[in-house]
Amino acid sequence: MTVQQLLGTHPRPVGDLEPAARCIEACAECATACTICADADIAEPDVAQMLRCSRLCLDCADVCTATGRVVGRQTQRDVAVLRAMLEACKTACRVCAEECERHASHHEHCGICAASCRRCEEACDALLAVVA
Repeated sequence: MTVQQLLGTHPRPVGDLEPAARCIEACAECATACTICADADIAEPDVAQMLRCSRLCLDCADVCTATGRVVGRQTQRDVAVLRAMLEACKTACRVCAEECERHASHHEHCGICAASCRRCEEACDALLAVVA
């Protein structure tokens, strides 16, 4: 079952479910990518140079996890809270992607993580555009 199908079973779904489902899926993927990237960062021989990247990945993973959970809740959602979470997630993803992109040429996991962060940033932005 997809996230969109599951959201569609809600007795009172809110708005267009496609952007919400896309955001939830992107948040989950990004949280996983960031967690794996952070772990790989600390295993690299140049670990001292990877500490900021690892920290930003862990922060991004936590923000993405929380955002995905908030987006998934349809019952009596507070639009101000939802918007704040989406903005925070966009920021965490952007900052993490920028840092990972600095290391992507010599750490493949950083390139993969950066791409996932960019997809999540876009999904949060798309949902923000339709949240009323």
